[in-house]
Amino acid sequence: MFPFPNYTEILTISGCNMSKYGIRALLATAVVLLPGLAMAHTGHGETAGLAHGFAHPLGGLDHVLAMIMVGVLAARLGGRALWLVPASFVAVMAISGAVGLALSDLPIVELGIALSVVALGAVIAFNLKATVAAAMALVGFFAVFHGAAHGAEMPETVDGFAYGAGFIAATALLHAAGIAGGLLLGRNDGATGAALVRGLGGSASLAGLGLLTGLL
Repeated sequence: MFPFPNYTEILTISGCNMSKYGIRALLATAVVLLPGLAMAHTGHGETAGLAHGFAHPLGGLDHVLAMIMVGVLAARLGGRALWLVPASFVAVMAISGAVGLALSDLPIVELGIALSVVALGAVIAFNLKATVAAAMALVGFFAVFHGAAHGAEMPETVDGFAYGAGFIAATALLHAAGIAGGLLLGRNDGATGAALVRGLGGSASLAGLGLLTGLL
C-alpha cells in the first residue's frame, strides 16, 4: 500500500509545520516566475514568449504525462517529497532549457522524453520503493530531456526569459495536477486507492511505450 497522507497530514512534514517549507518553496518559485510575468506586460515579444512557453508543455502528450507522473510520484511518497520532487524537476528542466539549442539535433532528447513516461509510470505501477533523494535524482535525470526540448523549440522571435517563465509555470501546474490526483485517489480505502494509483501509472507507462514505438 502507498503511504498516502490525508489532508491533515499534508500540513505536517517530518514533524515540522509545512507552512515553513511551503512558504520557502513559493518564494523561490516567485523569484523565478514573477520577473518573466512582469516582463510579459512590457511588449509583444515578452507576451508572445510567455504564451509560447506556457503552451509548449501542454501541447505534447509525452510532456503532459511525464509531468503528471512526477506529481503522482510525489503524492505517493508524501511528506517533503510533495514539493522536493517537483522542485527538482523544475530546477533541472530550467537549466537544461537554457542550453536546449545546443542539443536540438540530438535524437536522444525525444527518446529520453518517451522513456521518462515509461519509467515514471512503471515506478508507480509496480509500487517501487524509493527514497525522496532517489526520486529527486530520477525526475531530475529525465528533466534534462524535457528542458532541452523546450529550449530547442523556442521560436526565435520571442523573448527567451518570458518563454522560460511560461514553460516553468505550465510544468508546475501539471505537477500540481498530478499531486492532487494522486492524493485524491489515495484517499480511497485500503487496496482500492493503491490499485487506482497503480492503474494510473500503468496506463501512463503503456502510453509511453506507444510514444516510444510511434503508435501514439
